[in-house]
Amino acid sequence: GIGIVCGMLIVLVFQWTKPVIARNRAAALNKAIFRVLPAAKSSLTYRLEESGSFSVLSGKPDGAPVVYAGYDAEGRLVGFAIQAQGMGYQDVIGVLYAYSPADDAVTGFQVLESRETPGLGDKIDIDPGFLANFERLTVELTADLAAVLHPIESVKHGEKTQSWQIDAITGATVSSVAVAKILRESTAFWAPKLRPHLDDFRQGENR
Repeated sequence: GIGIVCGMLIVLVFQWTKPVIARNRAAALNKAIFRVLPAAKSSLTYRLEESGSFSVLSGKPDGAPVVYAGYDAEGRLVGFAIQAQGMGYQDVIGVLYAYSPADDAVTGFQVLESRETPGLGDKIDIDPGFLANFERLTVELTADLAAVLHPIESVKHGEKTQSWQIDAITGATVSSVAVAKILRESTAFWAPKLRPHLDDFRQGENR
């Protein structure tokens, strides 16, 4: 009987806290979007359709891939905020990064979720030198816009020579490599899909 009661209490608490957690995550994501896209004054969520085109998401997410388009005060597209995740040293690392088609680059980065080692792996969200990698991390596409020309890669600290390389954090190489892998795979998926369909997002200009 005690076990049944405890089980019911756990379920009730979970059901009660679930919408609160969802609201908090949504608020944190919204704040992060404008942090990685500082020039944006508004944003719209777009859904990737099976046809490869994009449409404004209306209603709740249905599991389809989405991106967040940022617009300046005049309604001009300034870039995209994209969520991505992958395994770090200890657990999943969830990130949000800014992609600028105009610059062919990742231009912003923020960790949304991480359980990396305190004082080492968690530096991926606070180390100034590491974050400088994302001021303009090149994601140039091939001439046919079908693939990233130079996939993002991590190099040992102090050995960065190319604009598509991430200068790793000394003592946190595994976490740095994990971030590079997350961004490499995500940009390989999204950049070739976004660039050919920018007109889908310019429909949101001058709103």
